[in-house]
Amino acid sequence: MSGEPDDLPEAVRRVEIAALSRTLPFRVVRTATIARTAEEAAAAVSVEVGQIVKSLVFRTSETDRAVLLLVSGANRVDTRKLAALLGEPVERPDADFVRERTGFAIGGVAPLGSTRPLPVYMDRTLMGFDVVWAAAGTPFHVFETVPEALRVATYAEVVALS
Repeated sequence: MSGEPDDLPEAVRRVEIAALSRTLPFRVVRTATIARTAEEAAAAVSVEVGQIVKSLVFRTSETDRAVLLLVSGANRVDTRKLAALLGEPVERPDADFVRERTGFAIGGVAPLGSTRPLPVYMDRTLMGFDVVWAAAGTPFHVFETVPEALRVATYAEVVALS
């Protein structure tokens, strides 16, 4: 861990509290360099890009719902598959929408600890790794965990997203 709890940003503490309350095995690390992208995060923790969990927020076009996608850093979301899954068109929202619906800034959106409940869909590809890394609330904090435990802790539905 990166220091005493008082030293951590509020968003990171929120992620830690959510992880602990759901008994998610995890380890938060403060990266030496910014880790806003999957490539930056992979380099920061010396793993392959596929092991990075991109936490992406999408907005449904008709009902204005936010959904959280946990996607392998090596994959791109197929928005047609996502729209079919949700039963309506989807779009990438702006930064204000993401912050309002999750409490996180883009680049630090975590799989859990959002300020509002969100439906979560997890990329099936992530299940093929022993360990994955995800944002922990800021672009400088990530956490290590096990994919199945992350699925359980986030109540995610595992689907093909790419």
